[in-house]
Amino acid sequence: MIYKFKSQADADVIMLEPNGEHMLTLIGREPSAQGVVTVAQMPAAIAALEAAILAQEGHEHARLRARAEPFIHLLSNSAKAGKDVVWGV
Repeated sequence: MIYKFKSQADADVIMLEPNGEHMLTLIGREPSAQGVVTVAQMPAAIAALEAAILAQEGHEHARLRARAEPFIHLLSNSAKAGKDVVWGV
């Protein structure tokens, strides 16, 4: 499965299933075929991703930053524009 995160505020972010599920898990969401991150949930989601990146930097999983940054960018721009991020819809 492919995760396609969409928002009216920015370009889509597409991830393979393992990476998309990892991002959702990091933000405290259950991986699922469809869902939404609301504007109200975005600050906590961004903070969780940034904390995970900091915790893993310097370790073998340092690639998390490269995978998470487009998603963080989408969440940030969507929060500023007041638009939810959805997937699978």
